[in-house]
Amino acid sequence: MSAPFSQRFKEARMLNGFSLQDLANKLQAEQISISKQALHKYEKGEAIPDTQMLLQLSRVLGVRLDFFFQRHTVELSTPEYRKLSKLPVKEQERITAITRFAVSRYLELESLLGLNTPFINPLANFPEINELAEVEVAANHVRTQWNWGTGPLYNVLELLEDQHVKMILLQSEDSFDGMKAWVNDQQIAVIALNSVRLNSPDRLRFTALHELGHLLLPINHLPEKERERMCNRFAAAMLLPESTAKMEFGAKRNRLHLQELADLKKQYGISMQALAFRANDLGIITDSYLKQFIFMFYQHGWRQTEPAPYTGEEKATRFNQLLMRALAEEIISIDKAAVLNNQSLLAFRKQLQMVE
Repeated sequence: MSAPFSQRFKEARMLNGFSLQDLANKLQAEQISISKQALHKYEKGEAIPDTQMLLQLSRVLGVRLDFFFQRHTVELSTPEYRKLSKLPVKEQERITAITRFAVSRYLELESLLGLNTPFINPLANFPEINELAEVEVAANHVRTQWNWGTGPLYNVLELLEDQHVKMILLQSEDSFDGMKAWVNDQQIAVIALNSVRLNSPDRLRFTALHELGHLLLPINHLPEKERERMCNRFAAAMLLPESTAKMEFGAKRNRLHLQELADLKKQYGISMQALAFRANDLGIITDSYLKQFIFMFYQHGWRQTEPAPYTGEEKATRFNQLLMRALAEEIISIDKAAVLNNQSLLAFRKQLQMVE
């Protein structure tokens, strides 16, 4: 029992972003007497807590008791984080643990339903990318392969789930936007998004497609800064293909009107600022005019909150749909459904009552 317990105990600690000392302090604050050294022995598999201590650890760490004895078979390879500043290692570990735990439950549910949903990379045989113009070709290729056409995309998160990308929404500190990773030798694609920072649907959409760029584009040979530029271009091209942009804007413009950008944002789900950059990328407006436009935008305090919202819905619902399907078909019990949803049975029953 010690091997799976020690692994799962460490995972529960990382899910909470605790160091061993943090956990010891938390336990002691709740009048639970245990030292950092004793916790270290649990994590190393050198000791196993008694039943009472297991119950206390379960409560403080916010996991079900059975969490400690489930073997996890999910390992994330090549995780890559999109951040504004250096993300602390402890927070990276917490995000990775949350994502791994969510994906493991997702895969278990699919297995119970007899589903096999490997991800098929539409750019698997695409040549190495070195120029931004090649990103446009790649984005068009993806939209063609996935039959997304050239018009507006509605609920990008759901569209990505339809392509078997595991979409995970989590909460983290402001320096983290999103993360991509692979599971099981690139058979399963994962994108995790920070719903705290990405607090508007247009930001969720753009970041999801930026992370998709990191998953798909053959750009690993490039420096990090260049990869970010490529993935930003990819996200913009996925939301507003070049042919569509030139149809909406025209081939050349001297200036853009705010109401025009507001209307396009509402239609295509891409921010007004990203639209201006997109027009510049495609040579529709000049560098000089773009600088004037962005300066004006910042002067009005619209950098974070633009004057026109995108009101479309962005939700990742596939896991919950599969959970309800398995429950309705009596493939799983209500108790097992609560386990897969990482809730107590009481909390899960209350949640079901709210929608009945």
